[in-house]
Amino acid sequence: MTDPQSALSIAYGRPHEDAAVLDRYLDWVRRTPDAPALIDGERSWSYAELDRLAGSVADGLRGRVRPGDLVGVCLDHSVALVAVAVAVARLGAVYLPLGPRPGGRRLQAVAQNLRLGCLIGDPALLPPSHRSTEQPGTEQPGTVEQLTLPLPAEGSNAAATVVAAFAPAAPGAVGAPAGTYYSVLTSGSTGLPKAVAVGEDSLGALLHWYRDLTGLGPGDRHSLMIGVAFDPHLMELWAGLTSGAALSVAPDEVRWDPGALTDWWHRARITVSVLPTPLAEPALDLPWRPDLTLRHITVGGDRLRRYPGPDVTAHLHNAYGPAEATVATTVHTMAPGAAPDGADAPPIGRPLPGAVVAVTDEDGRPVPRGVSGELRIGGRCLALGYLDEELTARRFVAAPEHGAPEGRAGIDRVYRTGDRVLMRPDGVLEFLGRLDDQVKVSGVRIEPAEVEAAFERDPRVRRAAVAARRNAAGGVQLVAFVQAAAGHAPTSGADLLPQVRAWLPEQAVPTLVRLVDTFPLDANGKVDRAALLAAEAPGPADGPADDGASPTERTVLRLCRDLLGRPELGPLDNFTDAGGNSLAAARLLAALEQEFGVRLRAPQLLRQPDLRRLAELVEARRPDAVAAS
Repeated sequence: MTDPQSALSIAYGRPHEDAAVLDRYLDWVRRTPDAPALIDGERSWSYAELDRLAGSVADGLRGRVRPGDLVGVCLDHSVALVAVAVAVARLGAVYLPLGPRPGGRRLQAVAQNLRLGCLIGDPALLPPSHRSTEQPGTEQPGTVEQLTLPLPAEGSNAAATVVAAFAPAAPGAVGAPAGTYYSVLTSGSTGLPKAVAVGEDSLGALLHWYRDLTGLGPGDRHSLMIGVAFDPHLMELWAGLTSGAALSVAPDEVRWDPGALTDWWHRARITVSVLPTPLAEPALDLPWRPDLTLRHITVGGDRLRRYPGPDVTAHLHNAYGPAEATVATTVHTMAPGAAPDGADAPPIGRPLPGAVVAVTDEDGRPVPRGVSGELRIGGRCLALGYLDEELTARRFVAAPEHGAPEGRAGIDRVYRTGDRVLMRPDGVLEFLGRLDDQVKVSGVRIEPAEVEAAFERDPRVRRAAVAARRNAAGGVQLVAFVQAAAGHAPTSGADLLPQVRAWLPEQAVPTLVRLVDTFPLDANGKVDRAALLAAEAPGPADGPADDGASPTERTVLRLCRDLLGRPELGPLDNFTDAGGNSLAAARLLAALEQEFGVRLRAPQLLRQPDLRRLAELVEARRPDAVAAS
């Protein structure tokens, strides 16, 4: 018998099971036409009603959108979004979710680099290349065409008008490879997003596994809240539609307020949910409501740093997977009441059906179990590649011919994740950090994840994020951002350093430690370290800061300066451009309500062009102003 300690770091998921996506949804339309397919507040749409909406959209696009065309979708969670996703699948086109506000420059880059069949969204938010000076529905040769789609404006996040915009493709723009079912954007080292192409077989197998894992079926209510541009959105949306369950749209405040999230779980009777890790952790820190109907929570997108408490009654699934391997590749399940297995943090588990994982050295050779290395993924879960063929060739590489266990078939190609992991003797993977996150400080290579783990060993720390910045002399400094554990807040960040020094070499000890209440998140639900650094070191103002023209404006400026750490902010600055994110927006909304008794919604805040307009909106909504009118 082979000594398990000397076994190679290779693990195979159980056999892959093919499963259709659209056909399974259509089966539920036929079997349960009156069952709820989507719930948004007090309004719901049955499977039959949703399918009629999707059919109308598909009819409007037919002839303009061809099979295999990329369809960029700039919509928020709503019945319109779900209907468009189904319509695109009906047409055999490629669903490219971009989110409701992907950013003007990012969206313009997408339009210039990708050969889009059309862009769908609010006409006011489309890039210049897809805006029309004519009324929607008109067409002139050589101009952009916009077609108004027959979609309801009902729901908490629905756009008043949704159009499909058609424009000539830019020279050199690339399309999706044959067989692509959906595409998502991931961050690129060049500053431009990379587009990943995924086939229906891979998505169908993922959904089959997820339905088996959660028991999702008719009568269940599944949350619809993951960021639309984040690839778990595909699993969330299609899992509900292919199981006969109902998708339930989460209100805005739920996406960044763990207390509002748990209240909504109860109010909406959610039974299965997917969460980004940075939201899951504070939700798990709250006392668990015993009246929740929630059975399963799947978390992912970042390193999970804590186990669920003994009061949590739902199964918690810690999922890991890059977009290049169809949302999830491995999973570790924690049953209610189960004790931690001794690790400092939950592992990322074992491979899903059809997946093959290997921990390798720099040459791609599998290392013995217990030795860290780069995680490479192969098998049926792999994406087709990127829309950039050259990039595909660099990241999707031939699998080594050596190292496969005797009697197991090899795999033709693997995806190099760039993640550093370790496979335990029992075959379970532990996530250690990113290989390309390493920085060199005073000639020593430092792994930020190792520094974060050192902080998190202290019971006073709930979470830490470490980033590197250049000092005035050009050297590299580490900055630690630390979130204190409830009831154990240190007096200052410096109080934590003696304990940290016991775990780290001298060069790895951060030169600066900042205590933070929350962490900003990027569009994919991951901690935005660049935003943390930007808030830590604001650029110099051009002159004395304008303190505002009215008491309300001065208060709004004070709140924004404090929240964003930007003392130079003036009335004409935009909240988002100044570094405002979803968490900062939630805190600002709460502060405005406390100061003025005015309750605004996040879209109202984010729509204001500058802080002066925001102050004017607050002034108009104040109870005394409303009473006077």
